[in-house]
Amino acid sequence: MNDSIFTDPRILDEIKRFARVKTLERDAVMMSPGDKIVFVPIVQKGVLRIVRQDKEGKEVFLYHLYPGQTCAMAINCCQTHKVSMIKAIAEDKTEVLQIPVNLIEEWFKYPEWKAYINNTYSARFTELLEVIDLIAFSNMDKQALHYLKERAKAANTKALYITHQQIADELHTHREAISRLLRTMEQKKMLKLGRNTIELLTD
Repeated sequence: MNDSIFTDPRILDEIKRFARVKTLERDAVMMSPGDKIVFVPIVQKGVLRIVRQDKEGKEVFLYHLYPGQTCAMAINCCQTHKVSMIKAIAEDKTEVLQIPVNLIEEWFKYPEWKAYINNTYSARFTELLEVIDLIAFSNMDKQALHYLKERAKAANTKALYITHQQIADELHTHREAISRLLRTMEQKKMLKLGRNTIELLTD
């Protein structure tokens, strides 16, 4: 368990007693839209990518969860007794703590846990606003660059092994449009294209 998350021995004891550890391999899907939420994940190692998926399977990238972080949308769904509205995918080999949903509100009696959940809502809300701003007010190259930078940050590399179709799916657009956009970005020296690879040339 990541000891830097909590210091209250009561919370640490509760986690030791009730939480389960789950290891996900790269690209494994931990949660899908429509799934009944029986636990809330806290990332211990690795990174989870959170995307919104509609009934037709179209996806929009929302944010990443890093060690010490949990998913506000999963918390909200379990508190309102709704099924999952997001898809959670392991960027690399990832380890999560699974907190049973019935304990989320019960642990609010611990100030440190309550603060952790409130801070989670605040952080994820800010990230969602950034996504909305990009979709509503930015042109596609800014959206694509933001997406690629976030994926590169999560993978801790500037060279991404990713297809144009994968990018198109998560930016909710057509592959042909993404391919044209990436070639234009390459001409602007923003990135370098390879065979199923994209190397970022900007910070």
